[in-house]
Amino acid sequence: MTTSSNNEKRRHSRVGFSTAIEILLQADGKEVKLSGNSMDLSLKGMFVRAEEKFVPGTKCSVNVYLTGGIEKIELQIKGTVVRMSDFGMGIVFDSMDVDTYSHLKNIVYYNSNEGMV
Repeated sequence: MTTSSNNEKRRHSRVGFSTAIEILLQADGKEVKLSGNSMDLSLKGMFVRAEEKFVPGTKCSVNVYLTGGIEKIELQIKGTVVRMSDFGMGIVFDSMDVDTYSHLKNIVYYNSNEGMV
């Protein structure tokens, strides 16, 4: 599990989790669809590796695709870009449905030290 240092504002544990995602960003009256990969994930947000980046404050919809099971699962999350770097963007989650939250909670748990028995 990746833990945050004392000088960071994070209140939720992050886990390394890489999967394909699509991001639909709404900026300046336009919608831009990006493909990328998640680098890490928490219950409140994720860092996305993408070539095109948007400034903090940009609203977005994030589709996370989970594979490896019998069926493909797509998580749909509304978020806001909160930081930008040379490597990608940090997105905070604003809202999601109950099923998405349940899947997200399981992903974080099973990819953390607590989920490893």
